Amino acid sequence: MTDPSSCAPAEAAPPPAWLTPRVLVPLALISLYFIWGSTYLAIRVALTSYPPFLMAGIRFLCAGSALYAFLRWRGMAAPTRAQWINAAITGSLLLGLGNGLVCYAEQSVASGLAAVAVASMPLFAAVFGGLYGHWPRRMEWLGLGVGFAGVVLLNFGGGMAGAALGAIALIVAAASWAFGSVWSRRRDMPPAAMNTAAQMLAGGSILFVGALLAGERVPAAPATSATLALVYLGIAGSIIGFSAYLYLLNNVRPALATSYAYVNPPVAVLFGALFGGEAVHALDVVAMAVILGGVGLIALARERTA
Repeated sequence: MTDPSSCAPAEAAPPPAWLTPRVLVPLALISLYFIWGSTYLAIRVALTSYPPFLMAGIRFLCAGSALYAFLRWRGMAAPTRAQWINAAITGSLLLGLGNGLVCYAEQSVASGLAAVAVASMPLFAAVFGGLYGHWPRRMEWLGLGVGFAGVVLLNFGGGMAGAALGAIALIVAAASWAFGSVWSRRRDMPPAAMNTAAQMLAGGSILFVGALLAGERVPAAPATSATLALVYLGIAGSIIGFSAYLYLLNNVRPALATSYAYVNPPVAVLFGALFGGEAVHALDVVAMAVILGGVGLIALARERTA
């Protein structure tokens, strides 16, 4: 007679020690801090051979296609028509304008300063939140004032002086990323990683259109370093970086998941100075501290409200 206990379902084996949040959360944070912080220098290296919009378009279309194919192979459903439309709009704002204009700006602006300017994104997000009835509170208004004072300081002194088009492009990039982030929260978006894949496909397509309108062409003989930087941007910056970010959003508090906004600028400045030979002016460091101080006040006010 068969022992009834032998028919009971076997207990699922515990995950390996290296797959637990205790290990994966620090790894995801470190990868996000250093990978996303290093992408600004990688963009500058890729720009030595590739034009800005074409380079960004190649990056996101290749990364988005690979991620989309993998997710479909794993059985994840394709986005609905409404989700494709919303992802296309969001991807155009975040990646098409947001990242595309950063690439354009880095033709005349140091990579570290580009990261500092992009760090002002939460300031614009707080303002755009008012369009949906979420006006900043008293401490948030203080943070906005401090942060935008830092943006003015960054744009009218130090390493940004004389790069008017680059400075404008970075401000528009930060505002576009912020508006796209606020707008997408109230829309039907694809789930998790599929959302990332759909946005990269849409943003990459928009960037290719921009490259075509700008008359950009694939270089005949790109430098090896530029091509390697482009591969790094696609694999590490897009696929690994976004995957780490999505993991953090699902496993830690939002304040910790978005802490890259404070860490990426100094990391980018350090990478640019050490490996890119970029000069760092004292006024740039002061502006970075002021911008991050304003962003910190806004984050603190939201934590208190929550």
